[in-house]
Amino acid sequence: MPVAQRLTAGDVEIPVGIVHGRTSGPRLFVSAALHGDEINGTEIVRRLLRMPILKRLRGTLIAVPVVNVYGFVSQTRYLPDRRDLNRSFPGSAKGSLAARLASTFLREIVEQSTHGIDLHTGSLHRVNLPQIRATLSSPGVETMARAFGAPVILDAGLREGSLRSEASKRNIPVLVYEAGEALRFDEISIRAGIKGVVSVMRALGMLAPARNPRKVPAAVIANRSVWVRAPETGIL
Repeated sequence: MPVAQRLTAGDVEIPVGIVHGRTSGPRLFVSAALHGDEINGTEIVRRLLRMPILKRLRGTLIAVPVVNVYGFVSQTRYLPDRRDLNRSFPGSAKGSLAARLASTFLREIVEQSTHGIDLHTGSLHRVNLPQIRATLSSPGVETMARAFGAPVILDAGLREGSLRSEASKRNIPVLVYEAGEALRFDEISIRAGIKGVVSVMRALGMLAPARNPRKVPAAVIANRSVWVRAPETGIL
């Protein structure tokens, strides 16, 4: 999906994978690397698209492994204009680079969907416990959040300028999955993310129920979060 032009006039493109089921149903977008250095989600999307179970998909899966292609290539959280893409929504077709990218993604991906899952990690040198961030009072969100199966659900308010906030204004329920740290693949977080996305797809009726489902402990619901920091210096 073209989003801008380089100085050499070549297009800058966001990669998008679309899988249509044989029958109609929900349209779920799964996006990663909205912050360019948060790469766990990129691997989750890559593995998701290779799953044979998608041959029996109902509805449509819109998979975006890298949204912030600029930050991903330069291994940084932000765009070249130092703006945070997840504070730039709804954006503008005639605005800054961040505003244009946000506007295109919102129009071409989010508004074409009925549900969404946005994949994140902690920022540089900080690790997030696998968790779902969602506004549980929004219609349809709590069902998705509980289906994901993360150990913690953070009932978080909406931040102006965020993807989740703009989706909520359009009555599109969106979860944010946070797990691991920036610039590093974490296998536990990746596997948990894949299981969670598939579980949400089952809950939405996009995939058939599991034949022998594992009983997942009920998630802890939290209404705030704090960073746990080392009490003294050293190397771990």
